[in-house]
Amino acid sequence: MLTFSFLTLFPELLAPFASEAILGKAAARGLIAVRLVNMRDFADNKHLKVDDTPYGGGAGMVIRPDVAERALASLPPADEVILFTPAGERFTQRTAEELSHKSHLAFLCGRYEGFDARVETLVTRELSLGDFVLMGGEAAAACVLEAVARLRPGVLGDEASHRHDSFSSGLLDYPEYTRPPEWRGHAVPEVLRSGHHGAIERWRREQALARTLARRPDLLPGAGLTPQDSAALLALGATPEDLAAWGAPPPPPAPRRNRSRGPKQGGE
Repeated sequence: MLTFSFLTLFPELLAPFASEAILGKAAARGLIAVRLVNMRDFADNKHLKVDDTPYGGGAGMVIRPDVAERALASLPPADEVILFTPAGERFTQRTAEELSHKSHLAFLCGRYEGFDARVETLVTRELSLGDFVLMGGEAAAACVLEAVARLRPGVLGDEASHRHDSFSSGLLDYPEYTRPPEWRGHAVPEVLRSGHHGAIERWRREQALARTLARRPDLLPGAGLTPQDSAALLALGATPEDLAAWGAPPPPPAPRRNRSRGPKQGGE
């Protein structure tokens, strides 16, 4: 079982998210556990004050490091103590996969102007969701909780479903279709209704390559491209120089065409 511990000033923000739908069912089945720790419980004053004004002046309030330390000390040892910060490494699907193999993850969810910088001595990892600003770490924590928990065995109904998601294969996902077969002049691609599983798999791979090439070509160097992928990318408009830059293998050689012998000439 993987335990997620969230140290926060607003546990009520995370409680409903962690208790509903797939996450709630996973917790009820003992596949994951979510512990919400209110850092105000570790204040050392009667007003439960956990923050103070910044040294050197400035706007906002800063969460005290001793409060965070006492809150962390109330937990069993964690494999990772994670702080959300703009300076952290970018959270990706590979990060989620790595974290999904741990048994206990603790998250420090900041508010106001964040934590005192000395809190960094308590953490093992700093993460960032991207180049934008949130009002606190709880929204980021919810994203990481869902991204990591869904990778645990048994959490999703279909064990294979997450392996075809965007980024899991290094590529963006292929487009999905369902009924009706035609809607507002847009028809479901015929290959998906053909029942030819090999053709469907090839179509899906080509669609994933096309989407990634058009929208996120930066993903291609880490996508584990095959010679068949290289051939598909060339057909989609990539150049041999692009393939080399992505570390892609050369495409398979074109099949040799048998030369038919012409009719025998007279006298032969």
